[in-house]
Order: sequence, then C-alpha cells, then structure tokens
Amino acid sequence: MNSEAIIAKLKAVPGNVGFYYKDLTSGETLGYNENEQFEAASVIKLPVYMVIMKLAHEGKLSLSEKLTCHHADKMPPCGALYFFTDEPVVDIETLCGLMITISDNTATNMLISRLGIDFLNEEFKKIGLEKTHIERLLFDSEASAQGKCNYIVPAEMGMLLEQVYRRTFVSKEVSEAIEKLLLEQQINHKIPGYLRDEVAVAHKTGEDDNLTNDVGIVYAEKPFVVSFASYNTDVPTAEIAIREISRDLAGIVPYKA
Repeated sequence: MNSEAIIAKLKAVPGNVGFYYKDLTSGETLGYNENEQFEAASVIKLPVYMVIMKLAHEGKLSLSEKLTCHHADKMPPCGALYFFTDEPVVDIETLCGLMITISDNTATNMLISRLGIDFLNEEFKKIGLEKTHIERLLFDSEASAQGKCNYIVPAEMGMLLEQVYRRTFVSKEVSEAIEKLLLEQQINHKIPGYLRDEVAVAHKTGEDDNLTNDVGIVYAEKPFVVSFASYNTDVPTAEIAIREISRDLAGIVPYKA
C-alpha cells in the first residue's frame, strides 16, 4: 500500500474528506480526518440496523413486528415503499432489508420513528459510537432548517465493520446476519466500482447534494475495512477517488485501455 499516494488522492478531492482503512490481517491502519464528524446521509442506516439486530438478540424487539406504512410516512426514493399505492403492513426484518440493500428512505424513517431518536443515540453509545449520532428523520426539512443533521465518523464505522468481520458484534450469529445483508447491497458504484466481480464487498452507501459516502468490508486477498466520507465536495471527483483508492487497497492492477 502506498500511503502517500492514497493521502495525495484524498487531498485532491474538493471539500471536506474523511477516510479510514484497516488491514484485517496485519492490523495496519491509515486515516485522514478519520475521527471527524461527517454528514451521514444514508450511512446512518448502518448503525440503526446494527442496533435493531442487537435489540432483537436481547429479546427487546421482534423482527416479525409489523408496522403500517402510512401515506404520510412515504419519503422520496431511494426505495420501493414510496411507490405503493396503498398502505402496506411490513415487518421490521423486511424494513431492515429494504433500508440496507436499496437504501429505502421510507423504511428507514419508519424504523427510526419506532425506536425514537433519543433511544437510538443511547444505543449508539452502548455499541461504542462516541460521535456518530442521529438528530432527525430523513427528509425532515423543518429539522434540517434548524441545523439538525445526522453524523458518522469514519473510524467508528470501521470499528463496527471490523466487529462484524470478526464475528464479535453481539454474537457470531448476529454478525453473520449483518454481513449477509450488507453483501446484498444493490448500490455498487463506489467501493466496488473498480474491483473485480469475485471481490465481495459488504457495505453501505450514502449520498446527497455535494456529499458522497461509502463504508464497507472488502474481501480481497487481504481483507480490509474502509470508510469514505465527504461533504461540500464535487461528487463525481470524490467517487472516482473512492473507486481508485479501493482498487489500490485491494492490490488490483488497473486494467490498461
């Protein structure tokens, strides 16, 4: 790994950029603003999902509990629930699947509302998140106008993902279930973008205006966790950097034109 070249690529990205990497074999790490807060966008869905799985394991929440998706709950895509013409009744496990694999915003807000923002922040602390926190529902324009935002920290996301990889998040079974769903991610143009098909990536993306994030476990020859976060950026430039750096970390030689 050429650390200087990676940092140079990150510095060339406009705006605010954060990065965290850990080789899961050697323990080698590399960071750039890795302990700073970044606007989460849809990456906040990862710790929300992990808290839900923890609560289910503890018997405090049933994944089979059903919630009604009212018309007022429906948020603009990403997602599928927005397009239902009726008010479907959906269990929590299915909502989690939609939230992670296709980043369904309606499913996410239903789950956040079910648990409560204050409760989620308390649970975030219990799983080791010090500066990652949630302040509002997605697409809550009133709360956003008040300056409320959801935040992640690249190193904290890396810590959670490492626990999933090592099967130490709550239990072996819970870690495996989380990994399995993250591997079903359908938004794959960032970390996996320049990787070969046989390199699996368990990850969660996030994007908004002038903002693009992706955090994941990359099952390269030497597996690693990596977190990318950015805001006030040029999204196409940032996403090219994400793809190139992920490829470099995986030790893949670029294809020649």
